[in-house]
Amino acid sequence: MERRTQVDRDAITIEIGYAFVSACFAAALVFGAVYGPALVFDVSPTADAVLTLTGGVLAGAVFLFRVTHVLWRFARRPENDAR
Repeated sequence: MERRTQVDRDAITIEIGYAFVSACFAAALVFGAVYGPALVFDVSPTADAVLTLTGGVLAGAVFLFRVTHVLWRFARRPENDAR
């Protein structure tokens, strides 16, 4: 097994950072889309709690899906295969 070069380690670091930032952005969009109506309209406290919980769960799921998708796609590139 060959040691990774500095370029390889930098590429991995950049890809992890990109996965994290894009996942945070996507999760924030999903949470805003689900919880946004509660901010615009006058909803009951029960509906507010339901929207908060639903938005949080969906945002967490989108975050995990996005990170997994980006990192798996990076790992499956032909230049990342063992030499």
